[in-house]
Amino acid sequence: MEELVEVVKECQQAEKAVELLYKYIKRTPNIEKAIAFTIEKHQGQYRKSGEDYVVHPILVCVFVAYLGGDESMIIAGLLHDVVEDTSCSTEEVKAMFGEEVGHLVDGLTKIMEIRDVELAPSSSNDKLVASALTFRKMLIASIRDVRVLVVKLCDRLHNMLTLEALDPLKQRRISEETLVVYAPIAHRLGISSIKNILEDLSFFYVMPNEYNKIDTYIKEHGQQLQLRLNHFISKIKNHMLKEGFIESDFTIQKRIKHYYSIYLKMQRKGVSIEEILDLLAIRIIVRTPIDCYRALGIVHQHFNPLISRFKDYVAIPKENGYQTIHTTVFDEKSIIESQIRTYDMNKTAEYGVAAHWKYKSGGLNPKLDWLNDLNEQNEEIENIEDFYAIAKDNLYSEDIAVFSPKGDIFTLPRGATVLDFAYEVHTEVGTYADEAFVNKQKVPLLAELKNGDIVKVITSKEPKYRCSWVNSVKTGKAKSTIQSNCRQKIKDINHKAAIKILSYVFGTSENKILIWLEKENITKKIFRATIDSIYLQDVANMLKEHASHDMLLFPLLKKDRYAIKKQKFENIVIYANHHISNVYFDYCCHPKRGDDIVGFKKGNDVFVHHKLCERAATLMDENENMVFVKWTKEAPDRYKLIVSLENKKGSLASFLLYLAKMEINLVTIELGKAEDEGHADYFEMILELPDKNVNSVRDNLKSKYRIIQFVSVTDAYK
Repeated sequence: MEELVEVVKECQQAEKAVELLYKYIKRTPNIEKAIAFTIEKHQGQYRKSGEDYVVHPILVCVFVAYLGGDESMIIAGLLHDVVEDTSCSTEEVKAMFGEEVGHLVDGLTKIMEIRDVELAPSSSNDKLVASALTFRKMLIASIRDVRVLVVKLCDRLHNMLTLEALDPLKQRRISEETLVVYAPIAHRLGISSIKNILEDLSFFYVMPNEYNKIDTYIKEHGQQLQLRLNHFISKIKNHMLKEGFIESDFTIQKRIKHYYSIYLKMQRKGVSIEEILDLLAIRIIVRTPIDCYRALGIVHQHFNPLISRFKDYVAIPKENGYQTIHTTVFDEKSIIESQIRTYDMNKTAEYGVAAHWKYKSGGLNPKLDWLNDLNEQNEEIENIEDFYAIAKDNLYSEDIAVFSPKGDIFTLPRGATVLDFAYEVHTEVGTYADEAFVNKQKVPLLAELKNGDIVKVITSKEPKYRCSWVNSVKTGKAKSTIQSNCRQKIKDINHKAAIKILSYVFGTSENKILIWLEKENITKKIFRATIDSIYLQDVANMLKEHASHDMLLFPLLKKDRYAIKKQKFENIVIYANHHISNVYFDYCCHPKRGDDIVGFKKGNDVFVHHKLCERAATLMDENENMVFVKWTKEAPDRYKLIVSLENKKGSLASFLLYLAKMEINLVTIELGKAEDEGHADYFEMILELPDKNVNSVRDNLKSKYRIIQFVSVTDAYK
């Protein structure tokens, strides 16, 4: 593919582009007709670079043909810009070239191409929405036929090769979208040849300084690196020949790793390029899977392996069909990654889903279940940015393989938890998961899994919603199911709580409130009365008229007894027609600012719980009085305090009592280690200072304690 890319970059004339296309696909009457039609329709149109526009669709089809695309894909690739940019319609295409081509072109044109005029600035929030919309349209178009995605990837590849004609802002914007949308899709389709090129081209425009640092280093050390590779290959080849391989049985390829993968490794490990150990890689390609293991034995017998870097994707393939043994070994002063695969596995790794069109045989078919999973999430998630965030997690992550107790293999992203595994088995297993065992040892449901773990999940009779865990799970399936379950559960709680709040406002039964709501035809919308104080007041005003009939029996009671008043406390605002003295956070659930909350009135005090708290559910069932509660808009200022306390009994308790007397809220506390045995301990805390003078607090603390640090958590320098 890399050699073809260089040829395509030099091709700027329609005649040469057609000539190049016919090197990779058989000439047919339909393809000839489509080329002529495309040239005619794009007559007089030019790209920003000045070349005839028609060169672009023809060269896109060169890539499609190289990947083994069939006649329908080639024609669709030629015509999709015709439908987007000229008066030609999809129906006209169907009439000329048939239903199959028509439906591919339709899929391609439904993918919103971000035109120059629509490009949002790189710094703008609009760029996320634009990328999310592009992604969603690509997804919907490809559900029916994955060939649409392959043509679109080839289209984006050629656009990236001609990006220098655009201004820097557009170059960066298109490259960012390529990195977060197109390269991940190429990865999931297993087309590494396109994925690697898209990443490096995007990297050049998105992070030019970082790209140039790596480029400069590789060029300066290129000769030395190549000599090391040649020396290592020579030794491997000799060892393999001595062990019974013959020269025609294997091929050894060499490479210096792709720039973007080097950059990611630098970021992951927090090191410079000089500290990256394995810049060099070889690939041993053999005839049969058993030869892979013979070659592995030879490599490990003669070179010390880094066992932690060994991965066997031949025995346990990736979901995208990728099969290769990875091992990293020491060779004198070098550390070299060695990949071992068969010729068929090599085709699958390079061409992914397209290998089966190009070679009609070969390795494994990539599993495309992720497309269906993403489509289901697309239907469930209303917010497009949320969908996009989940989709990105699903698309691009290193994989691990874990097993069920029966030996079924499940592929999960690195960092996945036991709960992710449970949702992967089935959404109900995830929702009802209660206990977990990894390799027969009991573990928490959020325990991180490792490659090869055997995982057993025990379910309960009742569903567990675990809404606060949504950011602790890794897979899109787990995230979206938790979010969906919790939205529905909270909506049900809101409905129940709204009726109880109104029941307390009017001092009447819930049944009577329900009758009144039915008469006003607002029963289905009443859940809003727990999240929207204005709506609650509007509903109360509506229901006053119904309550007034009861007042005929008690004429001394006035309507204004139902007037709902705002009562503001430190962190909480309450709307009620009863006086509230104090607000307390109950001990059972510790809701954090921003969590969904409910309030129960006991005497003149209100106790606040998380909406999904089990004790809150019990209190609702026991008909405790409820009032409307919400967080104040203005969050109290938060500060990080590091204090050194004397290492003696009671010193921490004494310090916390001092904070309480100053009416300072302790949000979190972390216990540090002693400076010296028997001397002082460090404690790191997050404090809230509601309506307090920060300088006064700081001075008071410094006068009594050894303060190491006292800074706002929103401080620009963190």
